[in-house]
Amino acid sequence: MKLERVDPTDARAVLRGLRGAVLGAGPAIALGGSRDEAAALPPDVPPGTGVIVTTSGSTGFPKSVVLSRAALTASALATSDRIGSGAWLLALPPGYIAGVQVLVRALVSGREPAILSGSFSANAFVAAASSMASSRGGQRVPTYTSLVPAQLQTLLDAPGTEARRALAAFAAVLIGGQALAPALAARAAEAGVRVVRTYGSSETAGGCVYDGIPLAGVGVRIVDGEVQLSGPTLAEGYLGEPDRTATAFVRDAAGTRWYRTGDTGTFGRQLSVTGRVDNVIVSGGVNVSLDRVELVVRALAGLDDAVVVPVSDPRWGQASVVVVPHRAAAGVGAEGRDGDDVLSRVRAAVAEQLGTPARPRAVVTVAGFPLLTSGKPDRAELARIVAGAHSER
Repeated sequence: MKLERVDPTDARAVLRGLRGAVLGAGPAIALGGSRDEAAALPPDVPPGTGVIVTTSGSTGFPKSVVLSRAALTASALATSDRIGSGAWLLALPPGYIAGVQVLVRALVSGREPAILSGSFSANAFVAAASSMASSRGGQRVPTYTSLVPAQLQTLLDAPGTEARRALAAFAAVLIGGQALAPALAARAAEAGVRVVRTYGSSETAGGCVYDGIPLAGVGVRIVDGEVQLSGPTLAEGYLGEPDRTATAFVRDAAGTRWYRTGDTGTFGRQLSVTGRVDNVIVSGGVNVSLDRVELVVRALAGLDDAVVVPVSDPRWGQASVVVVPHRAAAGVGAEGRDGDDVLSRVRAAVAEQLGTPARPRAVVTVAGFPLLTSGKPDRAELARIVAGAHSER
């Protein structure tokens, strides 16, 4: 089956590509990744492929996820079964799986999606939402959209009432990409917004657990503390990487195929995700490998023994902080107040090599690193120290 590269920033181009890839005879489309990564993709892909989404993923290193037409369609239909069917507004980047699925849901419902033009803002959102009004049989067609928490906060913070009214008019607003802070969820509820928390990834064709409850056909199990998912929305694997695919997608004794999410959690009546098995955070809906951030920081003069730890962030869900001993960076204070040049240098280097979402929030110095018996820095203790310092301000 032929594969066609589509500009992941052009929503109209992605929509056209999906129309053929999911509803028509193809070709499959490739989204995301750098130009070099896109050029390395083969011209042909497995039969039945709808989309190849290249993402940094939970490891922080590029991977090309193979999603079949069947998986994408199953996800869209399961969403409709759970929250209803209607018109969709795309307010997310179209090259990521959450944006892709907004467009697929619109195509499956037989309705053209509304598309937010330009950069996200409250005014742009209100304008796009206002264009969606339509009726069917004398009844208003329900409208839906999908956002990340930072976008929800932007709309709730907007002056006046227009943005909040626009939000409340949606039959449901899917929120994914990162944990939703309880305070933000409470503000949304107070504004009359029906928020539906979603959990999933590119490997599951987007969100497949809504408000802790799996969608129809989706299975959840916890193995050695790790969340694993099954069902018709699973990806075929990683293009050209059979070993990586075999590690991430496993079969049980009954032959059921499971995706190992890398998340830790519990599952009783509802799924509760508690963290990551690996050293990765989700900041503003983007996976950021702290290992890769640390490599970049340690390459800077005077910061060769820096340690990067995660902290909670009220806007982005999670962020990172660079911790260095006083002897390595004398004069650098908490949040970089006494060493803005160091923090600026760190953020610029990380942004250049890993992208803006990976930039650390602060550079913090400590008298010395707590150590494990192995002599390595105790990262968990450093994270607690940093979290305590932040909570005291």
